[in-house]
Amino acid sequence: MASTREWHKSSYSNGSGGNCVEVAEGPEVVRVRDTQNRQLGHLDFNTAEWSFFLREVKADHL
Repeated sequence: MASTREWHKSSYSNGSGGNCVEVAEGPEVVRVRDTQNRQLGHLDFNTAEWSFFLREVKADHL
């Protein structure tokens, strides 16, 4: 399994506790988890999938 970097809050998370998502980006795998429910685990995406997702969000397609 590829190593990941430290978890950080998404820049889209707000400071009042809503919509909090954390991301840990590694060279091959990006992990995503709910900040308020860390014990439930995380989702893994390969870097190509994650890049595609971010492009679609930024283009307002999702």
